[in-house]
Amino acid sequence: MKLNISFPATGCQKLIEVDDERKLRTFYEKRMATEVAADSLGEEWKGYVVRISGGNDKQGFPMKQGVLTHGRVRLLLSKGHSCYRPRRTGERKRKSVRGCIVDANLSVLNLVIVKKGEKDIPGLTDTTVPRRLGPKRASRIRKLFNLSKEDDVRQYVVRKPLNKEGKKPRTKAPKIQRLVTPRVLQHKRRRIALKKQRTQKNKEEAAEYAKLLAKRMKEAKEKRQEQIAKRRRLSSLRASTSKSESSQK
Repeated sequence: MKLNISFPATGCQKLIEVDDERKLRTFYEKRMATEVAADSLGEEWKGYVVRISGGNDKQGFPMKQGVLTHGRVRLLLSKGHSCYRPRRTGERKRKSVRGCIVDANLSVLNLVIVKKGEKDIPGLTDTTVPRRLGPKRASRIRKLFNLSKEDDVRQYVVRKPLNKEGKKPRTKAPKIQRLVTPRVLQHKRRRIALKKQRTQKNKEEAAEYAKLLAKRMKEAKEKRQEQIAKRRRLSSLRASTSKSESSQK
């Protein structure tokens, strides 16, 4: 079995092949995200603690967190699930994935070093790979350089050097996201003002409509009362004429 071990503190990653079954026994029957002591891998691993982050079986099917089995299952996966990338909007697909319990049928097991031991491991803990890009978000730049809200973030942006042959050396800086500037505050004030105007306008229109509705209802009521009064007058007139005709006979 191959062990793909990474150390986030240095940004390094190393793939080692372990043929001895006894060294791997400590990882068997363990679930993903479990922290395991790596002492069984050899003398240089004494004191190291690693976290199981995943793996692939011999046919290349990935382990999936939450599937409590050794074997393989077919799951209907959609956007947001691990082990699946939708090609179309709303697409779902039934995919074969491996359970989250480690056993001997895995070809690669992914491990992350959580706690460093006594000795350095060559190519993993003794070298540091510099990060290619610095933070882009304003709050993260503040966090990195321990800045207060009064400090100007733009002066602390990590710039990337661009050196081309025969050209003047220059640097490139990313556009800072979520940076609070006077223009942003002005836009915010404008949005709030427009929202207030809309609310006021809606209130006025609602009041005007209620007034008009009350007026129309009053007119309709008066009209209905007039019609009822007219009908009553006509019916009383008919009744009086019929009485007079009967008395004449």
